[in-house]
Amino acid sequence: MKQTIKIDYVSDVACPWCAVGLGYLNQAISQLSDKVKFEVHFHPFELNPNMPLGGQDAMEHLTGKHGLTLEKVKANQANIRLKASEAGFEFHPEGRKRIYNTFDAHRLLYWAAQEFGLEKQSILKIELLNTYFCLAVNLDDQKNLLDAVTRSGLNKDRAQEVLKNNEFTKEVREAETAYINAGISSVPSIILNDQYLLQGAQPPESFLNAFEQLIQKD
Repeated sequence: MKQTIKIDYVSDVACPWCAVGLGYLNQAISQLSDKVKFEVHFHPFELNPNMPLGGQDAMEHLTGKHGLTLEKVKANQANIRLKASEAGFEFHPEGRKRIYNTFDAHRLLYWAAQEFGLEKQSILKIELLNTYFCLAVNLDDQKNLLDAVTRSGLNKDRAQEVLKNNEFTKEVREAETAYINAGISSVPSIILNDQYLLQGAQPPESFLNAFEQLIQKD
């Protein structure tokens, strides 16, 4: 029987390094999937929980938030696009236009796990990251979220109900609060077997090293 490694991936779909980290994580998992069963759970974290409807211009947001010049932000974005490509995400060459609130996306991810399982949640997670960073479209437009649901092979009509009826609002808020109270303040934060914390977009080698240590420990 295969050993199981549980992975809790705390992240936001508006976090570029979360996309990079996920791509690298999946590369590492693929190298050990023949001898280890990986159970990946995605958990919500909002980088901009108070972002109003309509969002904010991305460059305005990033220069203001980090106190950087426009040139520096553009250079950083170019570096992230390169890393994302290595990790399997082809970010839009012009970058994301605006920064949006992501709470509805997190509700859909929670729904996917509850009603369809972790594998489908993982597919939807990738499609939501693609929606924001590769297609660079409006996350406030629920049609774009529902298109990601459709590409994931999930029930679009049921997803529309979830969004319309504000389903899973309480559960997502509770999960966000729990991770903040546990000391998570930056993402991605990756917890292995409820014991070990890795933070940031770790390269595949770092994940492989951590997995090997867990395998040997068992």
